[in-house]
Amino acid sequence: MNLLQECKGAQRIGISGHVRPDGDCVGACLSLWQYLKKNMPEADVKVYLEQPAAIFSELKGFEEIVTDFPEEEPFDVYFALDCNEERLGEAAKYFDAAKKKVNIDHHISNSGCGDVNLVKPQIGSTCEVLYELMADDLDKDLAESLYIGIIHDTGVFQYSNTSPRTMEIGAKLIAYGFDFPRLIEETFYQRTYVQSQIMGRVLLESIRLMDGQCIVGVVSRKTMEFYNATSKDLDGIVNQLRNIKGVHCAIFMYETGTLEYKVSLRTDERVDASKVAVYFGGGGHVRAAGCTMQGTFHDCVNNLSGHIEEQLLAYQE
Repeated sequence: MNLLQECKGAQRIGISGHVRPDGDCVGACLSLWQYLKKNMPEADVKVYLEQPAAIFSELKGFEEIVTDFPEEEPFDVYFALDCNEERLGEAAKYFDAAKKKVNIDHHISNSGCGDVNLVKPQIGSTCEVLYELMADDLDKDLAESLYIGIIHDTGVFQYSNTSPRTMEIGAKLIAYGFDFPRLIEETFYQRTYVQSQIMGRVLLESIRLMDGQCIVGVVSRKTMEFYNATSKDLDGIVNQLRNIKGVHCAIFMYETGTLEYKVSLRTDERVDASKVAVYFGGGGHVRAAGCTMQGTFHDCVNNLSGHIEEQLLAYQE
């Protein structure tokens, strides 16, 4: 794919990622925004996202993100990044109405929803996919935005989706001179006091299943209100659960409505997280996936655990 060729002649270009944007989503959207603004200065390029976490606020273009989704005339080209159409949220209306739709992603559950699709499930992040399209025309700001997406989706190069090529790209990006240790510390590892309080409570109230091979953590709306927390304060909890010795699958759930939970899964090689999530209408990667479920907490856990236990038993055979 040639990004500039796909946008040839376009006067109005839109960019969006998925709901509850994470590091890869924000990094991908802002790096593409920077690249197009740099190479197509006459074009009107806009990014539409739900309000991203403040930890990403130093990335170039962050202040240009539109978060209120006003009515717009159809775009000449619209990019859906790091997701399929179903996860665009309110921005789906722009994508649907666009004269040309382009979908760039790396989720195995995405079969492509655009007129032009580039979906690479073997690659660790959408920012890594974009790097290959922008490598000949990078600068410090672009490199920083791409790097933040890569470190967030690979767990700072620790997850199994990290390849030799990922490491090579990371090395090339930090050569542009941004302060990558600070970027990693402030956007990936650093936690607020509220985040730490909630993490402690989740661990204290967690449930271990299947002889400790699976762990479940949950946060209710009542708990969220008690700590005056938002969904952004829950980032990273599922990864901490997965890091516990002997755990092969971590389930983290938080209540989003009456009898409704947002579910995140993190696994090792024994469990295909995407297979479980897709069954319940979600999606993601082999080691990291998610879905939304209806029912009581115990009903949701029982339904999930049956699919997880089946895979754990099959692995032992």
